[in-house]
Amino acid sequence: MTTYGAAPAGQGSALSCRRIVPLPFAACVAALDSWRLTAPGSELRLGPNVLRGPAEHDRHLGTRRIEVSLARGPLRPPLRMRLDIDHWSASSSALELIPCGNVRRGAAYFRAAHRLLDSLIHALSEYVPVQQDLGHDAAGQPGSPVDVLKGRGRAGGPLLPAP
Repeated sequence: MTTYGAAPAGQGSALSCRRIVPLPFAACVAALDSWRLTAPGSELRLGPNVLRGPAEHDRHLGTRRIEVSLARGPLRPPLRMRLDIDHWSASSSALELIPCGNVRRGAAYFRAAHRLLDSLIHALSEYVPVQQDLGHDAAGQPGSPVDVLKGRGRAGGPLLPAP
C-alpha cells in the first residue's frame, strides 16, 4: 500500500508531494546506486521526467536528495524540483517531491508530480520484490542490499524458488 498526501506542516510546503512506500530505505539507495546517479551529469529518464545526479547524501539526517526535472506538458517548461528519499520504518521509505521555485497550485502540477512518483515507485519496485523478506537469503542469513536487489541471497542463489 502506498500512502498519498502532502507533507505535514514544518516538513515541506503545501506544494510538495509525499508518498510512503513499502520499500526499505537501503534497497532504494542501492537501486539509485545501480542506476549510477552518483556521478555529476548522470541522468535517469522516467518518461518525460529526468532525475539528475549526483544523488546527495545528507550525513546528519541520513536522507538522499536528487534533482528532478518535472515535465508538465508540451507548452510548459520543465519544473526544477528536489526528490528527498528518507527512512520511514524498517520496511518503508518516504519519497517527497519539493518544488525549487514558484509553482502555481493546480491540478496539472499535482497530476504531473504524482505521475512522476508513480513511475519512480514502479522502477524501484522492479528492483525490490515487496512480498519477500528483503534482509535475508533463503537460509535466513543477511544478504547485502545489492544482492537483494539482484534477487540473490548471500551465496548468490535466488531468494525465492523459481515458479
